Amino acid sequence: MSRAFVFPGQGAQTIGMGRALAEAYPAAKAVFDEVDEALGEKLSTLISEGDIAELTLTQNAQPALMATSIAALRALETEGIGIETADFVAGHSLGEYSALCAAKSLALSDTARLLRIRGQAMQEAVPVGVGAMAALLGLDFEAATEVAVEAAQGEICQAANDNDPAQVVVSGHKAAVERAVEIAKARGARRALMLPVSAPFHCALMQPAAHVMAEALAAVVVDNPVVPVVVNVRAEAVMEADRIRDLLVAQVTGSVRWRESVLWMDAAGVTEYWEIGAGKALSGMIKRIVKGAETRAVGAPEDVLAAKG
Repeated sequence: MSRAFVFPGQGAQTIGMGRALAEAYPAAKAVFDEVDEALGEKLSTLISEGDIAELTLTQNAQPALMATSIAALRALETEGIGIETADFVAGHSLGEYSALCAAKSLALSDTARLLRIRGQAMQEAVPVGVGAMAALLGLDFEAATEVAVEAAQGEICQAANDNDPAQVVVSGHKAAVERAVEIAKARGARRALMLPVSAPFHCALMQPAAHVMAEALAAVVVDNPVVPVVVNVRAEAVMEADRIRDLLVAQVTGSVRWRESVLWMDAAGVTEYWEIGAGKALSGMIKRIVKGAETRAVGAPEDVLAAKG
């Protein structure tokens, strides 16, 4: 039986995530402490008992979700289930950083600082109100891409997240994305709705943020991962540190090819997917991509003990 550890992206955040893990496992608490130290602030307090609107700010949500994922992984390790029990790791957008940290390609403190920089850079790349994102439900990637091309009309509108066979997110200029919603409805989308996000992620408007991340990534050590990392922009496993660095830069403006990534893992023999950290969104997507796939969410002490069997 082949196993993949997968790591969630933005949108999974909740107040209190990881708190029970930190209370039950000293190794999990140590993760939050190290992230606090790396950022020079008590992000753990915001995660544990703060305001959800503040936690949802991109610059906070990204390191917070990563910290929660790595805390869950450390709890698993305490129970004898280490990263070496996974044949592959993968993450959705910011979750790719969690995956790389889990696979020992990036140090925890560096990962936290990179995600803080990434969150701020993505937020600042486009003035508030200029960009938008929308979910198109009931259209496949090819149909959604056609909608985005038609909606652009000289502006940016791109298929940003290929999440599962019937959920694609488009991103770009606000007016273009609004046009995409209307075109998608006319093309028979089950639903098409604007998303409550603060910036148009994973499209060409994020180019200023890509420049910032290229500089930030050049300044940190990236090691070859101990487990192959299935990367968003290639939808295949990568093991070389230099490629990983370049692909993380490309990821800022590139599409999150999640559906293809899961299909790649399925073809490589993966039969069970463990979602490490907050929420169960990826598990739902995976089950829609691969019928009969086994999924397990590991985000609380009882999940860790159940995984131990």
